[in-house]
Amino acid sequence: MGPEDRGLRGLGIEVITDAEDPRVHGECVRIARRVRQLQKKVIGLVPASAEVAVPPLAVQLGLALVELSGATVAFVDANVRWPAMSALVEGEPAGTDSLFATRWLRGSLALLVPPRAGDAGAGVPQLKRLIEHGAELFAHVLVDLTGFDRLGEHLSAVALCEGVLIVARAGRTREPELRRLAGELPSERNLGVVLIG
Repeated sequence: MGPEDRGLRGLGIEVITDAEDPRVHGECVRIARRVRQLQKKVIGLVPASAEVAVPPLAVQLGLALVELSGATVAFVDANVRWPAMSALVEGEPAGTDSLFATRWLRGSLALLVPPRAGDAGAGVPQLKRLIEHGAELFAHVLVDLTGFDRLGEHLSAVALCEGVLIVARAGRTREPELRRLAGELPSERNLGVVLIG
């Protein structure tokens, strides 16, 4: 196990390979294949509720996209107010014109995350700058949109993405929650629901 895997494990994220759980790995590859077929480059991941953690799915999905394409993929922890993955980039400098620091997780999967909490309201402008400047660097960009609803910025953040997946928890997330959230998203960007757990 490399230092990247230890760092992820410290955050409660296990990297699941085909040998460890072929069903989980296979589902992530299936979703990644669908994202590639849709030719969507920037995909937002919106949690259905506070009980849903997006980073474990985003890491697995990012690795599946790398596996399928061989290209460079980014996972952006876009919540500058409450970054979930900041422990992985502790001590890393942020970019000169960005709040995000980069950490390579595995192969060509890059994690872009604020190394510390930033100002409320900085999320959407920073995410926009990152997408504009990173478009040529990454074949796919997965964006964790957790927390944007608390700041009232979720529709602005969603507008920066070409597609959005709602992440729900099997056996916990209820249909009315999913309908409400799906109704808030522009229909042309809504790519459906992914169940985890």
